[in-house]
Amino acid sequence: MASGEVPLVVCVSTDVAVRERVVRRLDDFGTVVICSDLSELRAMLFPMVGNGTDSEPGPVSLGDLSVDPGGHLVTWRGEPLALTRLERELLARLASAPLGVWTYERLFGSVWGGAYLGDTAILHSAVKRLRRKLRAVEGGPQVQTVRGVGYRLAPAH
Repeated sequence: MASGEVPLVVCVSTDVAVRERVVRRLDDFGTVVICSDLSELRAMLFPMVGNGTDSEPGPVSLGDLSVDPGGHLVTWRGEPLALTRLERELLARLASAPLGVWTYERLFGSVWGGAYLGDTAILHSAVKRLRRKLRAVEGGPQVQTVRGVGYRLAPAH
């Protein structure tokens, strides 16, 4: 490392003991950023990401579907659905008005907080898991693929 360069070390762990050990070991090393999860890291590094429309979504209702990312709750006909944070955020974007196609680029920017680099594997994987969980609820909404463009949410039957 060249003289005068200050390294940036990032520790992402939900375990407080792990974070404390990292701070003790790297105390004299340089700048150390400690956070509990990637969304906290994104908020620290990119506090102004989004233009207001793609920032953290508020509660969204679409027919019998209710998505509250801030409250960490998704319900279908009043019954909670067990979705991960990523699945909740993805569903909240797809269900938000106006309903339409969300491009890969826009989903990456708003859900993952990063730039779309052409690799859709992580997005396809998340959509696949979300689809599987939505199929488990009778008459629920469906995530449809718009080939080569992105995804849209089709309301329940």
